[in-house]
Amino acid sequence: MPDPPGEGAAERPAPGRRGRRWLLAAALTGTVPLVAIVAAAVAAGSLASGGGQGPAETGGFLQLGATGHFFLAAAAVLAAARAGGALAQRVGQPRVVGEICAGLALGPSLLGRLAPGVMDWLFPSAVLAPIDGLAQFGLVLFMFGVGRELAGMRLRGATGRALLVSQASMAVPFALGALAAVPLAAAFAGPNGSGAAFVLFMGCALSITAFPVLARMLTDLRLLRTEVGGLSLFAAAVGDGASWLVLAAVLAAAAGSAPMVVMVNGVATVLVVALFLGPVKRLLGRWAQRAGGGASESLVLAVGVAAAAALTAALGVHQLIGAMLVGLAWPGTAPGADTGPVGRFIRVADQLTATARNVLLPFFFFGFGLTADLGALDWTGPALPAFLVLLALAVAGKVVGPGVCAWLLGMAPRSALILGALLNARGLTELIVIQIGYDAGIIDAPMAAVLTLVALCTTMMTGPLLRLLRAAPEEEPRAPDRRPAEASR
Repeated sequence: MPDPPGEGAAERPAPGRRGRRWLLAAALTGTVPLVAIVAAAVAAGSLASGGGQGPAETGGFLQLGATGHFFLAAAAVLAAARAGGALAQRVGQPRVVGEICAGLALGPSLLGRLAPGVMDWLFPSAVLAPIDGLAQFGLVLFMFGVGRELAGMRLRGATGRALLVSQASMAVPFALGALAAVPLAAAFAGPNGSGAAFVLFMGCALSITAFPVLARMLTDLRLLRTEVGGLSLFAAAVGDGASWLVLAAVLAAAAGSAPMVVMVNGVATVLVVALFLGPVKRLLGRWAQRAGGGASESLVLAVGVAAAAALTAALGVHQLIGAMLVGLAWPGTAPGADTGPVGRFIRVADQLTATARNVLLPFFFFGFGLTADLGALDWTGPALPAFLVLLALAVAGKVVGPGVCAWLLGMAPRSALILGALLNARGLTELIVIQIGYDAGIIDAPMAAVLTLVALCTTMMTGPLLRLLRAAPEEEPRAPDRRPAEASR
């Protein structure tokens, strides 16, 4: 119905005038009051700080505060790790290599040198403690996953050969690292790195294989179910287990404890290991067979990992050993265990380890990047020869040692070299060992940086070495088929 003349028609503005009135109303009731509020807040802050003469953190309008800086730092770390991992995959490297490089880049090695002010603003000292807490929890969950993978190792037949190859993969690089450490101790030992502790630690550092990285490489290269794949996994599992035991003894010796205390702690540690691999494992197995479900498995797992880590730390053994023991005892490692009631235990463990790998471990890479300042290395001094010698011995110990052993026991020469190249990947596990040694005062910061470069180089050369040896020649014609699988990782 049309409006009566002289009423609505006279009051309704034209379309252009109505738009201008809307803008004017919005400005008067929104923009102008907002400007007044901001001006009042700035003026009040200026007065409170003595006319702008006080420190910046008591005044400025855009100050984030400790909580805001923590979340900004967390976002930067996670974004950098994601970008670094994606870039590493694009160039044919494992994601962990890119994530490690991203953590190093955010520290003094790159960002601290190019823009130290940006680094100090983005990562103030107040956020480092909570970030370290996230990193430590991610590490214990990661080591829980390593324990699960070690417990699930099965190798049908050739047990004697597998044990000999495992011995070679640990003993040969260990011996080379220990011999090389003797002349390096004077220049690179930390405050607690007495002669024996430094030598044994260097042997451990060169004998480690990154078991999770190795398992991922075998899956990607379709070698997991081959003889060389199973043998390399078994050798890495046994060798790393022995290296962790030696490392625990080195840490106890470096702590300077009395011999009686070390003996008591050693006996207690053996009892704890027997407890987890015996009664605790059987108890969890019986619980897993019961019907039902719920959130209790997640709670038990999180509490158990944290408590076991605290227990082994109290015994003078590193907390990661306790987390690995929980992984060894957790149900679901037997063949066919992914079906039935035990399946929910596997799903809970998979979810927590995935969270640790994708969300929490980048914080460890960042914290490690603060420790290992690659840019501070003096390449005109002993750092360069130390790096070249350790890199050559690390490669020779892993490639030649177990490779020659496997060849002498009947393996084809090319397969033996492939086995050695696989065991040469050190990755994240090596970084954990380096961090432990640095925190314990066994090695100094330059040696931590040198060993970091050795770990990165040996991990990055694994893929090219395998391609050179034609470990997976079927990859070329199947390249289009691998795109969906790569996108899902």
